[in-house]
Amino acid sequence: MMTVSHQRGRFITLEGGEGAGKTTAIQLLVQQLKEQGQDVVVTREPGGIRIAEQIRSIILNPDHTEMDARTEALLYAAARRQHLVEKVIPALERGAIVLCDRFVDSSLAYQGYARGLGMDAVWEINRFAIHDTMPDLTFWLDIDPEAGLARIEANGLREINRLDKEALAFHVSVREGYTQLAEQNKERIVRIDASQSLDYIVEQMLNILRERTQDFS
Repeated sequence: MMTVSHQRGRFITLEGGEGAGKTTAIQLLVQQLKEQGQDVVVTREPGGIRIAEQIRSIILNPDHTEMDARTEALLYAAARRQHLVEKVIPALERGAIVLCDRFVDSSLAYQGYARGLGMDAVWEINRFAIHDTMPDLTFWLDIDPEAGLARIEANGLREINRLDKEALAFHVSVREGYTQLAEQNKERIVRIDASQSLDYIVEQMLNILRERTQDFS
């Protein structure tokens, strides 16, 4: 179903449900890698560049409750394409490590599985958008949905977006979607227990990177 990128750089993504701690973990990870002298580009989806950030503001606006599921999936794919062309692919071509907070797995888990559009249908939309660029490695920060949403509620500094307001059943479905993806992509997707301390989570990610490539030894 999916092909792996053969760019000169390394494309590493972080995935997970709401409140999994991806954003903080990716900040700590990039700090560690830069201290090792790595050329690292950190970015996020949807977003990362001007056009995609504008699309992000439309998708995640809490007032846009009437948004159709297919519209949502298409907007994510559009933002993803522009982000790849402007930021990700150029960085990979120069040999950089790209750390991205979310990528195509989010669309498959959220819109494909939890929204009920079907993973295959959402994959077809995104296959057109990404062409043949897929992550070399994906860290799935897995957390119980109730615990993740409680983290968001406790964190007054985090933006509350449209997806945060979904019912618990939706977030449970997202986790089930990620579980299926991890089973289907065992070589690429590595599950990490996101209930652990952030320092330990980052240590695990660094150890896995060292195991998989000489670039991080």
